[in-house]
Amino acid sequence: MSPPGPESTVDSSLDRDGSSRADTQVTGESTAIDVDGLRLVYSDGTAAVQGIDLTVPEGEFFGFLGPNGAGKTTTIKVFATLLSPTSGEVRVNGFDVRSEARKIRETIGYMAQETSIDPELTAGENVRFACEAYGVPRGERAERTAELLDLVGLVDVADKRAEGFSGGMKKRLDAATALVHRPPLVFLDEPTTGLDPKARNRLWEYFRRINDLGTTIFLTTQYLEEADQLCDRLAVILDGRIVAAGSPADLKREVGGEVLDVELEGGPDARDRAATIAREFDAFEDAAVAETEEGISVTAETARQYGTDLLVALRDAGLTVIGFNIRAPTLDDVFLAITGDELDTAETDDTRREASR
Repeated sequence: MSPPGPESTVDSSLDRDGSSRADTQVTGESTAIDVDGLRLVYSDGTAAVQGIDLTVPEGEFFGFLGPNGAGKTTTIKVFATLLSPTSGEVRVNGFDVRSEARKIRETIGYMAQETSIDPELTAGENVRFACEAYGVPRGERAERTAELLDLVGLVDVADKRAEGFSGGMKKRLDAATALVHRPPLVFLDEPTTGLDPKARNRLWEYFRRINDLGTTIFLTTQYLEEADQLCDRLAVILDGRIVAAGSPADLKREVGGEVLDVELEGGPDARDRAATIAREFDAFEDAAVAETEEGISVTAETARQYGTDLLVALRDAGLTVIGFNIRAPTLDDVFLAITGDELDTAETDDTRREASR
């Protein structure tokens, strides 16, 4: 069972030194989360969170985007009062995480990475049990259970045991149990990890629905498309630090220009030679050049204007171009611009450490 749980201007700098803030200057609007200088160091000396400043207004769909081991789960566990910060000030729904943990748990929903439903109970029994655990008045439990099962699309299996459910159905049921007390703020910690695209899309629709109803959502994810599709605003976190923040559109604009993707024949040597040529290409001054699995990627204001000239230069150098495309930047390009590398979602030792805490 999951534990009980105006306008703004955003600094969306893409500085590589980790100095970017995910701070919002709120004018006349209440905030769901206020964080100043959050740090958390584990007993083994691992600095999982290294000075986070963050403000999330009520009603926002906010996302933490980063690879496994970046500090996402540790941060969300501090907000949910499951971990105590080493230093810094954190207030959730107006309550301090150190001195008012119980009040925070009464006003949040928390969906962890691993589902916490009871497989021996039916879908309806899981939700009714959650109602009891969260203190929902007895006379309201039947109606609340029916309402939530309908919201997550599980009415037809209300009387079936959860042990026979698919991964996506279990995730939706887990989400329903986190909402029985109608919390104004819900934390979702990588809720779609391991799901197939169809199940993932069903959960996305559900998250959008509860956000449209006024629920503030704080999502951690390693999926670029998920952050792009769902979040009003997001922060990129690496090594326990926020390195960029803003709306998905704002962050894409920060990259600048358009992207020329070039697919090459040959291995690493061909990609290395092509990247060197692109970096020295006069028409692409200040361009961002990166090697990809297929070839190279060039981001520049003049990518469309002089892209064909680069292709000719590559051919004249004896390289074989087997495909190319010019497109608008994506969040992949944002991450590449910040880190110089693509987002790696492979499981790490740090992820396993976070999950075991």
